Amino acid sequence: MHIAVLMLALMTIATPASAQAQPAAKPVKLVVLGDSLSAGLGLPAQQAFPAKLQKALQARDIAVDMTNAGVSGDTSSGGRDRLDWSVPDGTDGVIVELGANDALRGIDPDLTRGALTDIVTRLKARGIAVMLCGMLAPPNYGADYAARFNSIYPDLAKQFEVPLYPFFLDGVAADAKLNQADGIHPTAAGVDIIVGNIMPTVEAFVRTLSEQRR
Repeated sequence: MHIAVLMLALMTIATPASAQAQPAAKPVKLVVLGDSLSAGLGLPAQQAFPAKLQKALQARDIAVDMTNAGVSGDTSSGGRDRLDWSVPDGTDGVIVELGANDALRGIDPDLTRGALTDIVTRLKARGIAVMLCGMLAPPNYGADYAARFNSIYPDLAKQFEVPLYPFFLDGVAADAKLNQADGIHPTAAGVDIIVGNIMPTVEAFVRTLSEQRR
């Protein structure tokens, strides 16, 4: 009788403790593979897009481990060339923000399309999810170039069935108040707008990853 009472008491004590000991969900590991726009050129590290995006996700109780793999001046081909060491094993998802330098330099859109295709293909082959951030060509290369370049991102999103945020600089491009003196790179306030606008797409992307890991 005494043994039974003792065991019951121990079970009563142990149950809440074991419930409390359950580990929190592991953060989703994300890499932002990009150029100076996501690297945060001209800004402190904590003001760059990946850091602010992580903070915004955490404010929504979404646990992420965010890596800033942005390299200033990188083209899509440059991102492809460093893909393996920029995206380590164990990464759950990659936000690809590349192409702005391709457009600024007037690089053949076929080369940009090929590089981005390789990036998505190689990441998916590793079991890593991809989200694309679109870019728009500047008007100075003409309508034909713009049409060829601008179609890259929606085409690839459809081909590979990956989420797309149509234009990374939406709401910020060409607004002097939201860009640094060069007129190209967002200020901290500009980054805040980018994060706010892109958040629904990123949040859906991360929640899908979390559900797939269960």
